[in-house]
Amino acid sequence: MKTAHDLVEEAKKEIREVSLNQADDAIKQADLLLDVRDPDEYRSGHIPGATNVSRGMLEFKFTNDPALESRDMKMVVYCKTSGRAALSAKALKEMGYRHVQSIEGGFDAWEAAGKDVVKPDLPSFE
Repeated sequence: MKTAHDLVEEAKKEIREVSLNQADDAIKQADLLLDVRDPDEYRSGHIPGATNVSRGMLEFKFTNDPALESRDMKMVVYCKTSGRAALSAKALKEMGYRHVQSIEGGFDAWEAAGKDVVKPDLPSFE
């Protein structure tokens, strides 16, 4: 029986991961920066310009949204540490999308590197 880790490792063999050093350029060239974490994770902080479609809704959203039908769209995908992004990139590849990349290490690595992050403005209660 395969574990989630096994599935992620298999997916990573079939997709293109970009390093943190390459991520900025990949994002600049992308038509879509896709955050596949859950909505509450996205709201707590995300990479500037990212669109949130959770991993659980990915195939449904890409099947039903006409704005996402171009298989030539350039996409960069990320999640918390890169597992869900790898699975998402593999699924998108299987759906016929030709230019999908995932960020190695995900949002945690991005944030740890001190890169820009959009954080919510929380009210001050003082």
